[in-house]
Amino acid sequence: MKKVDRQAKIEEIIKEHTIATQEALLVALEAEGIPATQATISRDIREMQVVKERDQDGTLRYTIYHNGEKTVAERLDESIAEVVVAVKLVEFVNVIHTAPGNGNSLAAIIDDLAFPQVAGTLAGHDTILIISPDRDSAQYVHDYFAERMVVE
Repeated sequence: MKKVDRQAKIEEIIKEHTIATQEALLVALEAEGIPATQATISRDIREMQVVKERDQDGTLRYTIYHNGEKTVAERLDESIAEVVVAVKLVEFVNVIHTAPGNGNSLAAIIDDLAFPQVAGTLAGHDTILIISPDRDSAQYVHDYFAERMVVE
C-alpha cells in the first residue's frame, strides 16, 4: 500500500474512532486490512502532525493538527492566548505551563514555526520546555509568550 493511501486511512480512523495509542492505531489499521509496523506508524504520526488532545468528554485521543485557514504564527498566537497560564525563563530554557492536556499540541505549533530562537521543545500534559541556543534567544521567546498570554 502506498504511504499516501495508508495516511489517508489513518486520518479517517482517527476522525471516526477514539484512538489514543500507536498500538490501538495498528489494531484499527489491521482491521481494515492494512498491515503496518510500529516504526511506520510512528513516522506517519510525525509526518501527519498527529498529536494527543482531550475531546469534549475529557478523553485523551489522537487528532491531526492542521488548520488551512490560518498561518502557523496565527495559530500560535491564538493558542498562547487560550491555553498558556504561565511562562518562566530559566537561563536559556523557558518553562511554559498550559491548561491541562494542551502541552503537546502547543509544542507542535512551536515546532512547525521553526523559530531560530528555539533549539527544541519537550512537551508533556501541561508543561513545555523550550530550549534556546542562548540567553538572548530565550529572552525573546519569553517576551513573545508573555506579550500574548491572557492574564486573568
